[in-house]
Amino acid sequence: MEAVQTYGRKKNATAVAHVKHGKGMIRINGQPLELLEPEILRFKVYEAILVVGEDKFAGLDIRVRVRGGGQTSQVYAIRQAISKGLVAFYQKYVDEASKKEIKDTLVAFDRTLLVADPRRCEPKKFGGPGARARFQKSYR
Repeated sequence: MEAVQTYGRKKNATAVAHVKHGKGMIRINGQPLELLEPEILRFKVYEAILVVGEDKFAGLDIRVRVRGGGQTSQVYAIRQAISKGLVAFYQKYVDEASKKEIKDTLVAFDRTLLVADPRRCEPKKFGGPGARARFQKSYR
């Protein structure tokens, strides 16, 4: 069975994409992509598909498991997992030329589709309400 497993990350959200030959079905946590909430962020996931062209996804089934983080982080993790999965599948089972073409198209559109964002939440310190802000100074 020809299949690849890739992951996408954003903050605390992790998405694992399982890509294999099929009928062009994309499911997220067992539900079709059309039911992904919130609706506005659904287009962020469609971006990854529309940029390279739907024909590339026609013969592939993609199942994505996502957990952790918030809604926005999960959506960004999903789109990264799908993009990386497509590139990995083409590299392993198709040919290097088409893989390079897909990769270049995705990177030209948005680098975060293939490269994880290393930024993380900075821990809170004493003497203030947050990581950098300090309590207001008062003389009386």
